[in-house]
Amino acid sequence: MATPPITIHAPTPSGARPVTVHVNSRDERLGLAHSDHDLIVFLADAGLADPERILDNPAVV
Repeated sequence: MATPPITIHAPTPSGARPVTVHVNSRDERLGLAHSDHDLIVFLADAGLADPERILDNPAVV
């Protein structure tokens, strides 16, 4: 199975989850997500269409 291009990492001590996207053979940090809304914003900013539905797609996230 290929590594998903977007990874939501384990929570930090503050409870936020780092989010990265795999582009050009490296991981770029999108930010720290504190909620699903934050994830949707990061996915939209990364140029993904319909980010609300992408959250449930393990091929992407």
